[in-house]
Amino acid sequence: MTLHEYRRLIDETDAQLLALLNRRAELVIAIAHLKHAQGLPVHIPAREMEVLTQVIASNTGPLDDQAVRRLFESIIAESRRLEHRVLGTPEDTPAASHEGR
Repeated sequence: MTLHEYRRLIDETDAQLLALLNRRAELVIAIAHLKHAQGLPVHIPAREMEVLTQVIASNTGPLDDQAVRRLFESIIAESRRLEHRVLGTPEDTPAASHEGR
């Protein structure tokens, strides 16, 4: 395979990743509304740890577990920011996840 062909495959994979990340964001928005209706906070550390544990356990490489952890920590942090934005709550205070509930 040529460099150009590999880059084309990476571009296609990036487009698929973006579509999946946006699908995940749509689910995050739905969850934010459910959490709000149920009086739950945006930040639920136990759930975040569960997600990290699950993806690391599923990792077969070539990315190492620390790389997977860093990637998903970023995804989770952006998801949390999206929840706050959708709910109109500030994200920089611990009490923010309880406001308006």
